[in-house]
Amino acid sequence: MGLQAVAQYPIRVYYDGETIGEFYADIVVEDKVVVELKAVRKLGIEHEAQLLNYLNATHYEVGLLLNFGPKAEIKRKVFDNERKRYQSLAHGEHGL
Repeated sequence: MGLQAVAQYPIRVYYDGETIGEFYADIVVEDKVVVELKAVRKLGIEHEAQLLNYLNATHYEVGLLLNFGPKAEIKRKVFDNERKRYQSLAHGEHGL
């Protein structure tokens, strides 16, 4: 489809305007969507929490969780940047 997809994409994680770490997304598409790949029996809340944490700690707003276990599963998560700013302000932070 001509979309740019980068595997093992390093992403800096920010807190209060400072870089606090880095994680590697399985795939980032068009520098807009984080894709996490799993091969487990069934997706659990820990898998969804991992993706939501990635979205919360970065500028990315959309994530896909794909499971290639015995039964294929797809979950889509959205954490918009406006909501992140609101949470930061509510906790006395200076933003992401």
